[in-house]
Amino acid sequence: MLKPILCALTTTIISTSAYAAIPMPDYAVPIQGQQVILNVPQLRLFLFQDGKLIKTYPITVGKASTQTPLGEYKIGAKVNNPTWSVPRSIQKEMAAGGKTVLKSVPPGPNNPLGPVFVRLGAPRLGLGIHGTNVPSSVPGVRSHGCVRLRSPNALDFAAAVQSGADAAVIYQQASVNTDAQNDIWIAVYRDPYSKRNLNKKLLNQSINSWAEQHQLQVNHKRLINVLSKPSNTLICLTCSAGKTKVSGNLSSLQWTSGKGEIVELKYTNAPDNKSKQEIAPESNNIEVDEDADEAPKQNITPLHPASTPANKQTIPEQPIPASSDSGFDALM
Repeated sequence: MLKPILCALTTTIISTSAYAAIPMPDYAVPIQGQQVILNVPQLRLFLFQDGKLIKTYPITVGKASTQTPLGEYKIGAKVNNPTWSVPRSIQKEMAAGGKTVLKSVPPGPNNPLGPVFVRLGAPRLGLGIHGTNVPSSVPGVRSHGCVRLRSPNALDFAAAVQSGADAAVIYQQASVNTDAQNDIWIAVYRDPYSKRNLNKKLLNQSINSWAEQHQLQVNHKRLINVLSKPSNTLICLTCSAGKTKVSGNLSSLQWTSGKGEIVELKYTNAPDNKSKQEIAPESNNIEVDEDADEAPKQNITPLHPASTPANKQTIPEQPIPASSDSGFDALM
């Protein structure tokens, strides 16, 4: 396990050009190693390598009644072409809903785990990050607690993430970022778990602090409007009338503490070979709570055969423009 933070690095957390308009969370990632961040209100997964964002995808999280639990975890074993062993609780739901009761679902187009399952935390927690047989269900708030990705993204993520990597499930209802010209951009998200924990005082404090340091004028009317109507829309709070696009990459501000400073990378002691966590392999039979969604027949396509190597299955995610499934439109 990584040791506590020793000191901070002033290098900013920046995204790659492909993800320039994706708002970044207020979370210090390590200068060495991998970090997975899942922001529930944002419905997005981030994968950092050595302090740099290398992957990000839209996700589906647990319903309000079966929430994806917040906290810090480790990425566990990865299973290709999993068989879903249906828990008894889900079998009872099937029976109550008049559906055919299934004890297991083999790999294929009807498997709700998709072509790959990545364990999140200890197996006893029953959590995972996996694909889906219904791509239209992503992004969303509808699972039994696991995290869904569209299957091509799940394969891409599984190929890139390392078992033993640090992971964090967070709940930030806003992202406050700055671009290459120091302008402030904000995105505010809906509150799927009704936590009502968006600290507007600290948010305003951080925005005003940054603006004062860089001699910028905050458009408070825009800020009030976006806070009152969360919409996942990326809004510029300090831009002039002629600017409608992010300049360069976005860097996150430490708004949850009210500091209004760029989130810094953190130094950690790299684990030696003796302290590296050993991740035991898992059986292909995965028992987790999940919905037995039925894919529309016209959309059913065979998954990759079980004999295909995992590294041949990956489909890199294409750059996501700000107006596509990222859920963000950069506006004034």
